[in-house]
Amino acid sequence: MVTTQAAIQATGRRKNAVASVQLIEGTGKLLANGRNFEDYFPSLSARNYVLQPLKLTNTDVKFDIFAKLTGGGTMGQAGALRHAIARALIRADKSLREVLKNSGFLTRDARMKERKKSGQPGARKRFQFSKR
Repeated sequence: MVTTQAAIQATGRRKNAVASVQLIEGTGKLLANGRNFEDYFPSLSARNYVLQPLKLTNTDVKFDIFAKLTGGGTMGQAGALRHAIARALIRADKSLREVLKNSGFLTRDARMKERKKSGQPGARKRFQFSKR
């Protein structure tokens, strides 16, 4: 990650994924874990999902984004990155808050996998009941 004085930092979370983002004034370059954005997210739907806050606020070519992603799966990391980008945009420009909030980009999606309970085969599933 690049560390400069002008960098705006934010963190986003989704499921077990965590995204740390640095927003720097630039040309629209996006790196995820040091890799090109298109290589890191080969799915077009995941890429579009991540870029939603930037396209909504017309800042997709205004900032360079350097992201560090850990944990979770591909779509969990995409959701965490979207959340982090939206939070970083607000730190860059306070007037974007209302637009991003109304679109739901600032809400942390807290749905996580439920833990497995002891004495059971899964989180909700029970062993078959036998009366005799």
